[in-house]
This record gives sequence, structure tokens and C-alpha cells, in this order.
Amino acid sequence: MQDSQTYKDKKAFFDKVITLYGRNVLVEILQDETIAIHKIHMADSNKEDGAIKTILSLAKQRNIEVFYHKKAALARISKNAKQDQGVAIDIIAQSYQNATVLFTQKKYKLIALDGIQNPQNLGMIIRSCAAGNVDGIILPKKNSAKISPLVVKASAGTLFKIPLYFCDTLEETLANLKDANIYKLSSHAKNDIYNLEQSSKSIFVLGNESEGVSEAVANCCNTSLAIPMQRGVESLNVAVTASLIAFMQ
Repeated sequence: MQDSQTYKDKKAFFDKVITLYGRNVLVEILQDETIAIHKIHMADSNKEDGAIKTILSLAKQRNIEVFYHKKAALARISKNAKQDQGVAIDIIAQSYQNATVLFTQKKYKLIALDGIQNPQNLGMIIRSCAAGNVDGIILPKKNSAKISPLVVKASAGTLFKIPLYFCDTLEETLANLKDANIYKLSSHAKNDIYNLEQSSKSIFVLGNESEGVSEAVANCCNTSLAIPMQRGVESLNVAVTASLIAFMQ
């Protein structure tokens, strides 16, 4: 029983660990003392000058252990050998949690992302949601942009300021949130977002940049909503759509 609980505790901890890479990214993260850090990883071939010197100095100031690896091992950690610049960092993201916690929540307004591939769009969506009236974002691990340095940059420092609920597939999670009103954003919908009376549990699903909401996810939605367009404009960028929803009252 104790071993089982230990495993659960470890899994819960590592579920919150996000690995990022890149020298400038590490410097920015280390300078933000509100971000909890688990480990710093470095290739043992790095010269200790420039950004590397700054990283080591900041790590020492914050009493964070640095682990050294061969380049190949570092690449396995960063999962991006071409762009990691010989460094990676494990962040403990308290705002990053399993979407199953939503099953017991009594009230929320969420944005769910279905197949969003562009990391800049993801970062801008996170920023808008953090600034607006949204309680969190449901972000599937499959068929979606991953949390990366590009997402961090596009989010402009807001990545860890709003809950991100991860899941394997969006349709599986939505199917378990049966008491929520789940809205699919679609340019073809007859109802629009400005005539909506929001319920205590509302989820707005935004689809892929080119294909929209997938059929499997659409089948989990209660209804479709559109954003009224003028002058023959057919659609908006998904990050702009997220902004409009985020600031709905």
C-alpha cells in the first residue's frame, strides 16, 4: 500500500514537470524566482562563458543543482538536439495538472484546444486567457503543440499564471464532463457568443487552425457558436477568437 502511494506521489510530481531548453530561456526562467525549478541540465562540452556563465551564476544564487551530460544524453532530455544549445531545465509547473481534477469542480469557464499546432498561437491563447475571464485551458497531449520555448515567448511571461489541464485526448475528457455546457466555435453556427447565457460550467472548444474542431470532439459538444463577422470576413485567427471569449462577461 505504501509503495502504491509512493508511486502515485511521484507520478503526481512528475506530471507537473515541464522541460524547456535554450540558453536565453534558461536565463529568463532563472531570473524569475516565482518559478520553481527541479533540475538544470547541461552538455559537458559547453564553454563556461556568455549565457552559460550567467546560467551557472543564477543557479548558484538559487541553490539549484546542475547535472552534466554528454550531448546525446542532453538531447534525449531536451527532445530537441538542434535547438537546445546544450542546456535544458526542468520546471515544476504547479498550474499544470491532470484534467481529471475538473470532474469534481462545481464551477468553471474553460477554453479547450483541439489540435492547435502553432506554438505561437498556443502562447498567445495562454496570455489572453490569463488576462481575461477564464479559469483554465484544457490542453491535450496528443495532436497538439507542446509547451516549448516558442510558447513561453509568445505567452510573454504568463505561462504559469493560469491553470493548464492536460489530458491524452480531448474527446475523452469532454465525455466525462457531462454536466458542463460544451460549445464548439464554428463560423457556420446560427447562435453567436454575444447572445449566450453562460452556465456555471462552460467549456468553449477551439479547433485546429485550418480544419476547425474535429468530428470526434464535435460529437461531445452541446451546441455551436459563431462570432458575428462584418464585411465578408470569414474567420479569425484562433488566438484572436480565444481573446474574445476570454473577455466575455
